Amino acid sequence: MSAVTMLNAEQFAQSVEGGEGLTLVDFYADWCGPCKMIAPVLEDLAGEYDGKVNVVKLDADAHPEVLAKYGVRGLPTLMMFENGKPVGTRVGAQPASALKSFIGEHAS
Repeated sequence: MSAVTMLNAEQFAQSVEGGEGLTLVDFYADWCGPCKMIAPVLEDLAGEYDGKVNVVKLDADAHPEVLAKYGVRGLPTLMMFENGKPVGTRVGAQPASALKSFIGEHAS
């Protein structure tokens, strides 16, 4: 079972922007209540979609330059990347069903 991977800006550039396949990025902050609410849902989804979608987290406070690059203004922001390019965004806490639907739009 896969777990959500924590990334720094350098790792983000390598594995997300330079990566292949689908990656769901959770832009979060430790102080963000809705971010904490969806964390266990993302852990479950990482296991469920293991091998199909990589699920990663990037700390908004530690890497504001990455948030600025992608226009992230609210937390949590969930952004789907396909082959290094952003292909979809959801802002705010989402129930598991909505996140599955979001992933399903991109994963076959």
